[in-house]
Amino acid sequence: MTKSMNWFDRRSAPITASFEFFPPKTEEMERTLWASIERLAPLNPSFVSVTYGAGGSTRERTHATVERILKETNLKPAAHLTCVNASKRDVDEILEDYWEMGVRRIVALRGDPAGGLDAAFEAFPDGYHSSVDLIKGIKAIGDFEVSVSAYPEIHPEGRGGNSDLDWLKAKIDAGADQAITQFFFEPEIYLAFLERVRAAGISIPIIPGIMPVTNFNSLTKMAQATGTRVPDWMAYRFEGLDDDVATRKLVGATVATELCAALYDQGVEDFHFYTLNRSDLTYAICHILGLRPEITETAEVQEAS
Repeated sequence: MTKSMNWFDRRSAPITASFEFFPPKTEEMERTLWASIERLAPLNPSFVSVTYGAGGSTRERTHATVERILKETNLKPAAHLTCVNASKRDVDEILEDYWEMGVRRIVALRGDPAGGLDAAFEAFPDGYHSSVDLIKGIKAIGDFEVSVSAYPEIHPEGRGGNSDLDWLKAKIDAGADQAITQFFFEPEIYLAFLERVRAAGISIPIIPGIMPVTNFNSLTKMAQATGTRVPDWMAYRFEGLDDDVATRKLVGATVATELCAALYDQGVEDFHFYTLNRSDLTYAICHILGLRPEITETAEVQEAS
């Protein structure tokens, strides 16, 4: 078997994964979320993160979702937290509550401007002014493991040059333990970014963020907002599938699996999946890449008999 096909057999060295969810708005969305959590939990992710809506709009729902994960599963939740629309005292109280609950992981983000993506960010009165400021505050409350964002393609507010690496270094100096990248669709983008990161002396884990695509039209809007390039070949793969959900899912799983496989062949073994609260594509991708539920001794005996 050639090297390019080695990723088909991951029994000896499967990937590790983490999963991102967002807090549900309705009872139906909550049922979908928990069905997805139950489906993905047996894959034993390193952690599962719960997002924090723009402008801090999902603060209570994020907290409730994290609390339920702690109470009803064996998963390790990582709560997203931003600087937006909250004073330092408010944020510190949230952190103290999380620590008391048993949460030990935080995804620290500046957050989108309260006035929308087109608005300029303005710090809340007596609030944390940046992700660096927030990380320092988190570490002052407790010994949380802190994840931060990284952008393989320049952040929409980036100034170019090495400004993105300088800011990542500042977050590490403040106490960040690992970084999770914005989603991307070609392995060269991540690999070139990782080379720049390591050359700059940054040694923390840089986990690639993988977005399994189910709706290409929605994806293009998200990509435009985050400064992510959508390659022409990808548009061609989804062409003509606007009303064909089943085929879109198959194509989406294929695109994401090929991306992960190419990264795996370059030594990448840890992935963060943006699930959009859906488990089917993420579960299929992980299965192909060798991440599967552990077979218990009892199950093995029953299968043998």
